[in-house]
Amino acid sequence: MFQKVLIANRGEIAVRIIRACHSLGIQTVMIYAEDDRYGLAVRLADEAYLLPGGTLTETYLNISAIVGIARQSGAEAIHPGYGFLSENPLFVEACEQAGLPFIGPDADVMKKMGSKVEARKHMQAAGVPVTPGSPPLNSADEAESWAQKIGYPILLKASAGGGGRGMKKVQQASELAEAFAAARREGKAYFSDDTIYMEKFVEKPRHIEVQVLGDRHGNVVHLGERDCSIQRRNQKLVEESPAPHLPAEVRDVLLTAAVKGAKALNYTGAGTFEFVVQNNRDVYFMEVNTRLQVEHPVTEMVTGRDLVREQLRIAAGLPISFTQADVQFHGSAIECRITIEDAHQNFRPVPGKVGNMKEPCGPWVRVDSMLQPHYEIPGSYDSLVAKLIVWGTDREEALGRLRQALKEYSIEGITTLIPFFQWVTTEPHFVAGHFDTHYLANYFSADCLEAPETTAFEESTTASVREVMEMEVNGKRFEVAVYREATPAQKKHRPGQGKKEKGAGTNPNEIRSPMAGTLVKVNVTENQELGKGITAFVIESMKMENDILTAREGKAAKVTVTPGQKVQVGDLLMTFA
Repeated sequence: MFQKVLIANRGEIAVRIIRACHSLGIQTVMIYAEDDRYGLAVRLADEAYLLPGGTLTETYLNISAIVGIARQSGAEAIHPGYGFLSENPLFVEACEQAGLPFIGPDADVMKKMGSKVEARKHMQAAGVPVTPGSPPLNSADEAESWAQKIGYPILLKASAGGGGRGMKKVQQASELAEAFAAARREGKAYFSDDTIYMEKFVEKPRHIEVQVLGDRHGNVVHLGERDCSIQRRNQKLVEESPAPHLPAEVRDVLLTAAVKGAKALNYTGAGTFEFVVQNNRDVYFMEVNTRLQVEHPVTEMVTGRDLVREQLRIAAGLPISFTQADVQFHGSAIECRITIEDAHQNFRPVPGKVGNMKEPCGPWVRVDSMLQPHYEIPGSYDSLVAKLIVWGTDREEALGRLRQALKEYSIEGITTLIPFFQWVTTEPHFVAGHFDTHYLANYFSADCLEAPETTAFEESTTASVREVMEMEVNGKRFEVAVYREATPAQKKHRPGQGKKEKGAGTNPNEIRSPMAGTLVKVNVTENQELGKGITAFVIESMKMENDILTAREGKAAKVTVTPGQKVQVGDLLMTFA
């Protein structure tokens, strides 16, 4: 087994890997960008090295710098986590050339599965069912020709994409050109590859995936399935295992297909075969994620198997520590992704500074987190900051435990999806286990949630301070919010005060940026007549594209920004005449 491992990642997954390594007596080396200097993973690691530079290319995507630090530190292997370089075959090859085992599959497998077009070919050859689709598409006109053959609605997908990025649903021909351009743009921006292909859109799909492990001794095992159908923007929010109400014969098809595909690839390490299931009957392969998944804890909870530990063993040349017959499934596990997003504002990312916080605890409650009190969350990365995972003897018990855990979970100073998950876990369709990937579109709106905690009193009285006090009346305890006038120092340093004055604004003749990010697209020109609800700007923030809509009709007088420009909360984007 390794004595020292470098972790080429950040955030909660870096913390997870550090803890797994330490439990095995393995020393850990962290790399970090300047804005992660005070991160929890940096504090927990045995050693930490700064990656100079202010961009991802200079830091977490800098292959030569990361490999150089690994050699400098005496690390014996590199764990990529997920995201960043975790599915980059060039990184795998650089590790191999430096004599550093990469904790994941071989570069050849990554190349085959990194292109969704190639992945479909290999899975078809292995006898795994795939959705009807097209070859790579060179133009919107070619896409239209294929759409006519396949039939609307269709999905455009970036061949190198993942995590919902570079994926666009198209209902009709009039939407195709814009969706094609957007998918190519996202593919190029996130994966440096604008290759696009098309698939038939599956109606009422459930997104179900299978966890596999393979080693260099020819062993392949599955660890059951996970249902990942609760999503926003094609990105997962809630995952659970086992998938509720999945017919046994469909489960068998999924598990068999995943193992068959893994064996055909000579797969090594942890991997996930993703499928869509139509009408709880028809199974179609989507892709292979050649890495550890965000949602791996639910599998660990129902199997009792530590997937990171197995990754380390496999990379060290050891066999998987158990056989397929040893894998037993117990109970039900559910995970909620705690992201810094505002569900009232179409899941808009909202980075900020953590105040006081309290994580839930108790039997079979797990929190994988990067958070710590008074930590300033960088706005340059994904919005995921923690995961809440619970287990129960059955789904009903797990849901009850999850509701209680969410009730206990308190993170002050930032906006998270905790209130959204409190709604989900009581919503009848979710509670009954009857849902698909259209769940949010069918059942959720901002009206489902209580108003944000900020009150009208706070909004109108910027010099007020809100304090929560505990009171006891006749032996019963209450929490009471008290508002009082702020001291001069509190007025000066009141969190968010400057942002509020500068914010998206109430002036109907202006459009201001509601978030910090990068202008991806500017759809308006000066003197252009605009309708209400038109997408005027697209801002990329925390790895998500956000449409900025016009609130009224009118003529654009002045457009103050250009594509590629960085903006802050409240920056002026345009004015109306």
